Amino acid sequence: MRNSFRTGLVAAILAIAGSGTAFAQTTLTIESWRNDDLQIWQDKIIPAFQAKHPDIKVTFAPTAPTEYNAALNSKLQAGSAGDLITCRPFDASLSLYNDGHLAALQDLDGMKNFSSVAKSGWSTDDGSVTFCMPMASVIHGFIYNKDAFEQVGITAPETEADFFAALDKIKADGSFVPMAMGTADQWEAATMGYQNIGPNYWKGEEGRLALISGDQKLTDAQWTAPYAALAKWKDYLGDGFEAQSYPDSQNLFTLGRAAIYPAGSWEITGFNGQADFEMGAFIPPVANAGDTCYISDHVDIAIGMNAKTEKAEAAKTFLNWVGSAEFASLYANALPGFFSLSDHKVEMSDPLAQEFVGWRSKCKSTIRSTYQILSRGTPNLENETWAASANVIKGTESPEAAGKRLQDGLAAWYKPAMK
Repeated sequence: MRNSFRTGLVAAILAIAGSGTAFAQTTLTIESWRNDDLQIWQDKIIPAFQAKHPDIKVTFAPTAPTEYNAALNSKLQAGSAGDLITCRPFDASLSLYNDGHLAALQDLDGMKNFSSVAKSGWSTDDGSVTFCMPMASVIHGFIYNKDAFEQVGITAPETEADFFAALDKIKADGSFVPMAMGTADQWEAATMGYQNIGPNYWKGEEGRLALISGDQKLTDAQWTAPYAALAKWKDYLGDGFEAQSYPDSQNLFTLGRAAIYPAGSWEITGFNGQADFEMGAFIPPVANAGDTCYISDHVDIAIGMNAKTEKAEAAKTFLNWVGSAEFASLYANALPGFFSLSDHKVEMSDPLAQEFVGWRSKCKSTIRSTYQILSRGTPNLENETWAASANVIKGTESPEAAGKRLQDGLAAWYKPAMK
């Protein structure tokens, strides 16, 4: 009896040890387009997770942003994709879920820390399934050079009249390019131009949802007026803006040669490391003092699980940690300008990030108008909005013509737009 007990005990110990050893060898690979974050994941995020879960190793394996979608799809088709998939918002990730590449995650404990709005970028249209754990949003606005403003004698504008008056003063001073943005890459004209100032015109979610339902059209005044405002930017972007790329604009601002940068909060980390002047930020100006302001607080990044992974339990452990207060604080402070979407209270140390996120208490939040549902067909409304925004700024297309072209393209495949 005693020998039998000893034998059983030894067998149990070996079984536990064996299972522990097997789990210690578990390695999760994360696919992502954020190749600029590699060092932060390696130095801060992954060590924090592994301090609590030393039995799970994590490898962050990013791909260049422009190549990510195609590379990820190829890996998924070949069965060679990582265990965890960083998710872009809305249709790109929804397609991955519909094609069976992403697992349903709505039952994970960590998902309880996010509102339906926070999960909207990674849920089915009816909200019944969520397939990526939300990580962060980005907020649109304007970053400015405080030294330049002081030299010219202006303050952060609150209304459109203030905004253009400030641009006129900067231009007249001649020491700085008033605003750093080009149209060569097109997307920034839409993302930091149209989607930045537009919510004040179409009243954020009210207009965005009305466009989806077909109750508003892209030819309506609230949708073409932002283009009319963008057309006025041409005089303030400096010589050769038509050939100016996104990196060119970043350099123009961080080198101190431009006073204002139409921005997304994602620029904060890079700008902090490159600019040697103090920066401030201002909300997209409203038409009249006292008007309700609207900001694009766009759900930007999440992380899901490869439906074919053989390491589902380890992957779920990591995803639940992504939903925790620890991750929310760590990510928001490691990457200032990427704001937590969770219900956890997050204190941020970066003053510029604090300035951006403080707008949530002053303005109504919305997301980019083209991202949910409206860019599923051909022509793709998101890509068409890039071209329209760039064209209007260059003066090669009128605001009214841009609105008509976009509405006609949407109505060609989207039934509610045909009303």
